[in-house]
Amino acid sequence: MLTREPAVLCGRPWFDAVFHALDPSIRIEWFAAEGAAVRTNDVLVRVTGPARAILTGERSALNFLQTLSGTATAARRFVEAVAGTGCRILDTRKTLPGLRTAQKYAVAVAGASNHRQGLFDAILIKENHIVAAGSIAAALGAARHQGARVKVEVEVESLVEFEAALTAGADMALLDEFSLSDLVAAVHLNRARGRPMTLEASGGITLETARDVALTGVDFISTGSITKHLHAIDLSMRFALAART
Repeated sequence: MLTREPAVLCGRPWFDAVFHALDPSIRIEWFAAEGAAVRTNDVLVRVTGPARAILTGERSALNFLQTLSGTATAARRFVEAVAGTGCRILDTRKTLPGLRTAQKYAVAVAGASNHRQGLFDAILIKENHIVAAGSIAAALGAARHQGARVKVEVEVESLVEFEAALTAGADMALLDEFSLSDLVAAVHLNRARGRPMTLEASGGITLETARDVALTGVDFISTGSITKHLHAIDLSMRFALAART
């Protein structure tokens, strides 16, 4: 199997599992490491075994590898865009149905970081929660009252809302579609309070704008594009039949 375009290779465990589930005698020889940058026409792997089992698993195995390599490739581009700034790239829960764990694995392989997995390992208070509770302080208080021992993050859309989240004692703030000047202002205000929250910038951030956002001093940039706007990597598997004896 070879790649038809440059990529970050990801998904080897899923690829292997497909073929070994069909026939444990299949031999798999990889020529590129998980997370490696590969070039157009690089041979990635050789699979040796019965034709029936290989053809049965070919599509599923390639689907996993194409999808997870596409996720890792997109994530790596964002990581490279902010390199040296101290800012980290985060994924979101905007993942393909049934593939959240796999895609978050791909994000980590690319050198980015994972945000929360679900509703159980962190709380994100969004605009609808704030409206339902009546205020940022009320929504945060309700989350704390439930006995949550996980971090609580508040999504804010203005500096006024940011100050409210800061005063209320949130652990993190998601700065949604802030201008660069407002991001800088939020970073300075956060530091001036003496108990800085972790700051995450999000909303409409592209590869072209990511570095400017990172240079404002925020801790994280989150983007759903690396998992939901997916370009599956073009891979090709070719048969070479063994001589019959």
